[in-house]
Amino acid sequence: MSWFKRNENDIEAAPEKNVRTEGLWTKCDGCNQTIWKADLESNLNVCPKCGKHFKLSAKARIESLLEPGYRLVDTELRSTDPLDFTDLKPYKDRLNRAQMETGLNDAILTALGNLGPYPVVLSAMEYAFIGGSMGAVVGETVARAADYSLDTRHPLIVVAASGGARMMEGIVSLMQLPKISARLALMDDAKIPYISVLTNPTFGGVTASFAMLGDLNVAEPDALIGFAGPRVIEQTIRQKLPEGFQRSEFLLEHGMLDAVVPRRELKPYLIRALDFMQPAS
Repeated sequence: MSWFKRNENDIEAAPEKNVRTEGLWTKCDGCNQTIWKADLESNLNVCPKCGKHFKLSAKARIESLLEPGYRLVDTELRSTDPLDFTDLKPYKDRLNRAQMETGLNDAILTALGNLGPYPVVLSAMEYAFIGGSMGAVVGETVARAADYSLDTRHPLIVVAASGGARMMEGIVSLMQLPKISARLALMDDAKIPYISVLTNPTFGGVTASFAMLGDLNVAEPDALIGFAGPRVIEQTIRQKLPEGFQRSEFLLEHGMLDAVVPRRELKPYLIRALDFMQPAS
């Protein structure tokens, strides 16, 4: 039955028909449903089934808010590793790996462009870069963003996503808190609007400085926001925290936020806010 036997030469010549699906799907830890990644990305990284907000890169955040034609600035800034810090590995190695994986020099991007009809200065943090931690570069970039606003009188919007101050830069990192806060005080004196958008997570020195100093403080749904994390607080006070503690809805209920806005509604919400903030003619 030669017709039943497969010819080895035919087998070698036959093209592969394997369908590669690895990396094309992801599982939502909000509803446990499997999602086609293309569907997730087209929905701004929000689960189309339960509305869970996945993290969004700094570049994708800028693209979701600004009109085409925006300009990135201050992208050349790099950390100098001021303490020559080493823990499990040298800080320089951590920086090099984060730069290679994200394509950024540090955990933030600033863009000058238009949000709807309004020219704005927009800074967005990148959590994938060492947990969005704030070192000298992040602090200087936000301070320069405030300077752009002071020079042009264009509103400043900062989207925070951070675990807090970057411990590998020690006091240099902590110095960024008063530096940025002082710039924001100048903006307040000049009556230039500053809007803070808090995403999951926003913690530590970022919360203790610019993230909570907006004329308008808004957050995405279910975002964890605070100074110390809930586990640290429970271990310190030896008490169980209330349900939903430090989530954005809890903070809104207790007067710490002005609004909780789903990601797909954020751009029109910010445009309406800027409508309201325009000086009377």
